[in-house]
Amino acid sequence: MGPRGPAWPRCCALYAALGALACGLRPAAAMAASDERRLAVPVAATPCWQVEDFVVAQECTQCTSFQAKTIPDCSPTGFIEKINCATSKRDEFKSCRSAVMEAHIFWKFVGTMMCVAAVFAVLVVCRQRVLDRKALEKVRKQIESIQRAGSHPANAELCGELPCAPLLPQDATGESREGS
Repeated sequence: MGPRGPAWPRCCALYAALGALACGLRPAAAMAASDERRLAVPVAATPCWQVEDFVVAQECTQCTSFQAKTIPDCSPTGFIEKINCATSKRDEFKSCRSAVMEAHIFWKFVGTMMCVAAVFAVLVVCRQRVLDRKALEKVRKQIESIQRAGSHPANAELCGELPCAPLLPQDATGESREGS
């Protein structure tokens, strides 16, 4: 503890400021300069389909190996569509997502989740069987300990009127055979 109280609030504030500077948070002047540079980007660098209306000239198709090497728009998804911009009359390529590819990925995901669900269902059933077996074993041991305690001569006086002793063998008529 320092002369003005605990030092941790000042250390936390110092670390937060250093972390903000290290993560790229800049003063307002530097941010304004970068905004000016961003606005000065030439219009030719932005694709025409981002700034004007367009018509799809060729539907979304998978890139050929040549297109994958020469057209940078092929790399994100592996599919492109040819578009025609209305105002500038330029033909450009745009990356797209194929409906067939999306359906294939969806069903692959569904199949994987069904398999995972089946595996966990089997694990739940197996675990339940193990727990049931342990519970039955516990009950069996309790019953055995009760039977042993009831047949022990030292416990006879503790039983009092309760039928603690093992049952006497009976004949076919249901009467007990004590003297035989």
